[in-house]
Amino acid sequence: MLEGKAVIGETDMLQTMQQDALELAAKALDIFDVTEATEIARSIKKEFDGTYGPGWQCIVGTDFGSFVTHCSGCFIYFSVGSLSILLFRGSAGQEAETNQFPAFEPVKA
Repeated sequence: MLEGKAVIGETDMLQTMQQDALELAAKALDIFDVTEATEIARSIKKEFDGTYGPGWQCIVGTDFGSFVTHCSGCFIYFSVGSLSILLFRGSAGQEAETNQFPAFEPVKA
């Protein structure tokens, strides 16, 4: 079981969502071997898509880096032993459009 063993590195999720993420990771680790990172990620993503709506991405592994754009309140990165889990909801659609840089205007010579 995961309780007491997860170390949250970074998050902006509400406490209840964080708890769901940790519980789903524990459930996935009970079902799958640590070496089955793809299956663990698929399981967590599927549950979050069902509970919180589509658009979730999950990366599970022992050695990876990332730079992602995510919806506010929809990001958590945590570790369980040597296994790291990154779960976030991608930023797309209208929300992404409202957060874009101002339109580029060429400088006249």
